[in-house]
Amino acid sequence: MADELVHYDVVGGTATITLDSPHNRNALSAQLRRELSDSLTKAAADDAVRVIVLTHTGPVFCAGMDLKEARGAGAGDQGVNEFPRILEQLWTSPKPVVARLAGPARAGGIGMVAACDIAVAVPEATFAFSEVRIGVVPAIISLTVLPRLNPRAAHELFLTGDTFDARRAVEIGLLNSASEDLDGEVARYVKALAAGGPKALAETKALLSRPRPATPSDGFDEMLGLSAKFFAGEEGQEGILAFAQKRKPNWVPQD
Repeated sequence: MADELVHYDVVGGTATITLDSPHNRNALSAQLRRELSDSLTKAAADDAVRVIVLTHTGPVFCAGMDLKEARGAGAGDQGVNEFPRILEQLWTSPKPVVARLAGPARAGGIGMVAACDIAVAVPEATFAFSEVRIGVVPAIISLTVLPRLNPRAAHELFLTGDTFDARRAVEIGLLNSASEDLDGEVARYVKALAAGGPKALAETKALLSRPRPATPSDGFDEMLGLSAKFFAGEEGQEGILAFAQKRKPNWVPQD
């Protein structure tokens, strides 16, 4: 539709979700939030989708919350109240999510980048936690950003609001890669992710978000049960058989 702000396409097992509101730097307006959430729900429910790519049109990935909509609204009417759902959808999606940034991200846009499993940007992309500079707090995005960032860098960048480049974003854990060949790098990650078993990927994502036991011994019983279940399961048995027969498992998309 011509008036939609988020486009959804599925090709070869990859769902591409594209933010298309360049007139306001893909700010998180009410319409964009609604359409983005709907697209993430659709991708999570589609068995044909193996990997999700979150990308954008225009020179900016996402500028954060739509400040025009925020102006004059009370605490209960702020659009930020709807933002946790989007971050949770990205963080807990059973399908791996790759963020593709051909330009800058700010504030809430960085929160989405951090919520994705893999994030790739062009080297000239820039980032800033600009909240304090307009008198607000990066509260919601801290829940996805802080698990990724080096603590010293988090203190510096949250408190100063300074702009930093893609190279530093890689160094502090926000990005996986900064590459001149953005599409090639995204394709490389998509191919690698699609090679994993769908159920195994979903469970591994959940595993990565679990609280760590105090000692390995405290977690062995639970992890043994999980591991044995997947070794004996349909997907695990297919993977083991495919390995023995020197072929790709049946879940790997055809080239």
